[in-house]
Amino acid sequence: MDRAKAALAGSRFEDLRAVTVTGSTNADVPVLLAERGPTGGAVRPLVLVADHQTAGRGRLDRTWEDEPGASLLVSIAVGLAGIPEDRWTLVPAAVGAAAVDACAGTRLKWPNDLVAPGSGTEGVDLKLGGILAEVVDVPDQGLVAVVGLGVNLDRSSVPGELEGVATSLDRVLGGSVDREVVLLDLLVGLDERWLPLLEVSSTPVEEFLGAYRARSATLGRRVRVELPAAELVGTAVDIDATGALVVEDDQRVRRTVAVGDVVHLRPIPD
Repeated sequence: MDRAKAALAGSRFEDLRAVTVTGSTNADVPVLLAERGPTGGAVRPLVLVADHQTAGRGRLDRTWEDEPGASLLVSIAVGLAGIPEDRWTLVPAAVGAAAVDACAGTRLKWPNDLVAPGSGTEGVDLKLGGILAEVVDVPDQGLVAVVGLGVNLDRSSVPGELEGVATSLDRVLGGSVDREVVLLDLLVGLDERWLPLLEVSSTPVEEFLGAYRARSATLGRRVRVELPAAELVGTAVDIDATGALVVEDDQRVRRTVAVGDVVHLRPIPD
């Protein structure tokens, strides 16, 4: 990661660390922040990259399996004190938007997947990455958003049983992918574009949301949202100011979903 560290010198993400193997970068980052000790003000961001995780996690305690060196596995810690509280829930969305910009040919499937739209059989969207966000209270430093991102970069990182469900960035782009370049593009975009849109309270949140919506693979699609005790079928029509999904059902009633799994459905034939 020497090239990335050199390029990030002087930026908010200059504390970039790399390990060969670990259990989970999201679990490691709060420990590293605590070891670093009080900063005398706002929490200085920290980034941890791993070649391989043995206990990678996704949402709802799902596992994330990877082949050593074939994926981008990174956790990014951002102090929340510098972001208006009503925008805290948009921090994972900012990482997702930066990931789309760093990974050409991808879009965001709400709430936390990076997909290649229409790249599967019969136009199915294939998953190549996921985001897991957690808020931790670091002693003497305050609340920190820890956002983990895993992206399949090499076709060998996609298990055979996931063919037709998942893909990798080299397949999307039709050539090899430099992990360090993807990481650098992600962090520079997050530093220079996406986080400033959230941090400056005088900047209307709609400016962020408009750019985020443009990167969505879910908006405008017919979807099934799997909720804890039910399911909702309709059209995804908006992302609200908290990052929640707005779905209009077949009776034209709009419902806001903060937590749930989304399945993209094929359009109803005319």
